[in-house]
Amino acid sequence: MARRPRRNHSPAFKAKVVLAAIRGEKTLSELAQEFDVYPNQIKQWKDQALEAMPDVFGAVQQAQAVPAVDIKHLHAKIGELTLENDFFVRCAHQSRAAERKK
Repeated sequence: MARRPRRNHSPAFKAKVVLAAIRGEKTLSELAQEFDVYPNQIKQWKDQALEAMPDVFGAVQQAQAVPAVDIKHLHAKIGELTLENDFFVRCAHQSRAAERKK
């Protein structure tokens, strides 16, 4: 049996096949024969489509709209740590100066 050459299907074709699979009017085997693709391929396309479905309705946009980290809080923390660092540097310099005087 000769292997058939690798085919690249258009997104429109994939969408048509997936919609037919989601409708459930025919089995995967029937759809495979109708569209001349393997049943496993139809299942993969269907799983991809169902997984990406929430993104179609803006779930990704809503997630990106709210930043994962509060920038103002981080800037405040940086300022706080800078002050602490400066304080400890001054303490270290004073400590060294006191040791030199002894």
